[in-house]
Amino acid sequence: MKRVLSRSSTHKLVVMMIAIGGLMLVYEATTFDLLPWGGQSGAVDPGAPVPGARLDFNATAYCKGTTTASGAEVRTGIAAADDDILPVGSVVNVTTENAKYNGVYTIMDTGPKVQGRLLDLYMWSCHEALSFGRRAIQVIVLRLGWNPNASTPSLIDRLFRRRERASSVPPPAPLPHVAEPVVSPPADGEGGETPAPASDASPTANDLQIN
Repeated sequence: MKRVLSRSSTHKLVVMMIAIGGLMLVYEATTFDLLPWGGQSGAVDPGAPVPGARLDFNATAYCKGTTTASGAEVRTGIAAADDDILPVGSVVNVTTENAKYNGVYTIMDTGPKVQGRLLDLYMWSCHEALSFGRRAIQVIVLRLGWNPNASTPSLIDRLFRRRERASSVPPPAPLPHVAEPVVSPPADGEGGETPAPASDASPTANDLQIN
C-alpha cells in the first residue's frame, strides 16, 4: 500500500513540475506581445506613438546616400526617424502645408541628427531637399515597426546564451616546459687523468714501520 501511495505522489509531483514549466514557457512567449514597446515594462507614455495616433512632428529632407539603415536602397517614399520613437519598418501618413509631400512614408532609415519627433524625408533632388528646409507636419501612425534593442530575451534564449558563454571560455594555457640540462660523460682520453680506484686494503705493519 505504501509503495502505491509513493508512486502516486511521485507521479503527481512530476506532472506538477511539467505543468509549471509549461506555464513559464507560455508566459515568456507572450510577455513580448503583451507589454508595450517590445517588452519594456513600466508606465506607458500617453504621447508615445501607437497605431492610429495623430502626432505633431517636424520634417526635414535629405538626398545623399544609396543604402538605408535597414539595408534597402533609397527611394522616394522612405524617411528616417528616431528609432526609439518610430522604429525601422513603421508606416506613417504625413500631412504638410504642401500637398506635394503628403502621403504614406515608410521608416527605413535612421541618422545621428534625427532625434526626437523629427522625420527626414528622402528626395531625389538635392536642390528640392534644400528648398524643403524644416517645417511642421502632422503624422498619423499606421503601423509600428520592431525595435530589436527593446526586446527582452526569453527564458530559453538566456539559458542557451549562458551555456554558450560558459563553453566559449578558453582553457588555461599550459605551463611552459623547461628542459633540464643534459651532462654528457667525458670521452676517453679527455678531461685529465683518470683517478685510481681507492684501495680497500688496510695498511700492514710494515707500512706503519716505514712511515
